[in-house]
Amino acid sequence: MATEENTDHKEARKGESERVSAPLAMRQASGQLAQMLQCEPGSVSALKPTDDGWLADVEVVEIERVPDTASVMASYRVHLDEKGQLMGYERTRRYGRGQIDR
Repeated sequence: MATEENTDHKEARKGESERVSAPLAMRQASGQLAQMLQCEPGSVSALKPTDDGWLADVEVVEIERVPDTASVMASYRVHLDEKGQLMGYERTRRYGRGQIDR
């Protein structure tokens, strides 16, 4: 009985897409956003799974300045599908590189 249930479960999952791993989703979010915006990716500050993929917050350097503490950073919310493909993004915040949240 358990063998039949396992086989049925595997067969049902064949048609479903597999969700990419969290580390891969982080790399995909950062890399694809950098390509779209033509700017240097910083880091992924948040990542969480959703019903249809992943939601990530990616920090990027929008305007590079010297010294680099004067550079302008931005935080983007990135929506990825289950396979890690970029579905949409929006800028949620702009700030100076040296700025600290309170």
